[in-house]
Amino acid sequence: MDDPKQTETEPVYSYKPSLAGTPWVLRLAPHDLIWNRGRHSGRLPYRDVARIRLSFRPVTMQTRRFLTEVWGPGAPKLVIASASWKGLVEQETLVKSYSEFVTALHARITAAGGRPRCEIGLHPLLYWPGVIVYAAVLLGLAALIVRALQVASYPGALFIAGFFALFAWQLGNFFKLNKPGRYQSDAPPQALLPRG
Repeated sequence: MDDPKQTETEPVYSYKPSLAGTPWVLRLAPHDLIWNRGRHSGRLPYRDVARIRLSFRPVTMQTRRFLTEVWGPGAPKLVIASASWKGLVEQETLVKSYSEFVTALHARITAAGGRPRCEIGLHPLLYWPGVIVYAAVLLGLAALIVRALQVASYPGALFIAGFFALFAWQLGNFFKLNKPGRYQSDAPPQALLPRG
């Protein structure tokens, strides 16, 4: 698969969402978002974009994977990911070109007078139960650390404390970046469009 390319007037972004699947190729034409995936293709006028969602979706081999989902009439849900499969066990990160493409997409939607519903993070019905479970697990691990210290099991307490720190850091970042919210199309959140 070619690296994502960008011409001066029509930015192009390409990525492979799965090992066996066909790549997504998206192009920002003057008035439309043009998409192609194997035998399926189409165009979505910028002014008709109804909804956009930006989120942070890490996977096993890509811990910094970001996702943009675009909805509009007459088009399937268009998914733009910041990682692409390269081989059987290898994915490449496309964070910089992903962020540039998604930023340019927002600029074109705004310039065309589009007024999509712009959302960030997870759906609230998924997010808040997840936060509750996350907090309960952290409290349970903290209680285990206290108990291990009470019985003078210092290696056990140290092991649980290490797990606690890793769990708090990884999932804490996930929940911080995926907190449900709204934004304006002319000001996409930079936390979900990293440059490096």
